[in-house]
Amino acid sequence: MIDHYDWEGGREAMLRFGPSTGPVIVAALPLFEEANRTRTFAVTILRALAERGIASALPDLPGQGESLMPTSPSILTLQDAFQAACATFDRAGRNCYAMGIRSGALLDTYAIAYGRWHFAPVDGAQVLRELTRVKQVEVGSSRKLGELWYFDGEEDALVEIAGNLISPDLLTDLKVKSAFSIEDAPDIPLRTVRHETDAKAADLKVPGAPLWRRAEPDNDPALAARLADDIADWIRACEG
Repeated sequence: MIDHYDWEGGREAMLRFGPSTGPVIVAALPLFEEANRTRTFAVTILRALAERGIASALPDLPGQGESLMPTSPSILTLQDAFQAACATFDRAGRNCYAMGIRSGALLDTYAIAYGRWHFAPVDGAQVLRELTRVKQVEVGSSRKLGELWYFDGEEDALVEIAGNLISPDLLTDLKVKSAFSIEDAPDIPLRTVRHETDAKAADLKVPGAPLWRRAEPDNDPALAARLADDIADWIRACEG
């Protein structure tokens, strides 16, 4: 169903799946173009969770989806909005869990969450390096990372990268942002899942190709079902 949530910047849309009671997991898509490439995949996971009796939600964050906000909010703005989406369920007395895909794992830091489940999480510095490579190709330049926000002239001007208008503040934020780690709150469950081809540490490695690397949005229903199984089992274990 289509719902909404309110945050200090206004009202945003939110898709909801599954039962209206019990625990719920709120998903954060990756930043920028990767959100478009993974949205269908994320929705497939959430629908599969509903079939397994687990509720979920996919909020449009500021600058994403149907949001009317410009496409250059700061990371803090996105974190505040995600926190507000989670708080919707906390106020209803439901245990809320966070789900982050890729750079979406940067956005659940301040959310009231009983646990966090991350798929292929990346830190802000890696996102910034990838944006830098894209911009270098677009402008035919090998300028260094620190010069990225000067490409379009004024220091405080929005930078267009792969069709996204990005503020210098957001680019600066990415330098220091990292995904939530177990060291941040040892008592809060954290589960990390990665592809088998990813050498980084994870609680589970799964087969499949990274959809965010493809030129067009795509889906992997088999992988979505495998991840939904993992999330459902993990939430039930957390609930005890």
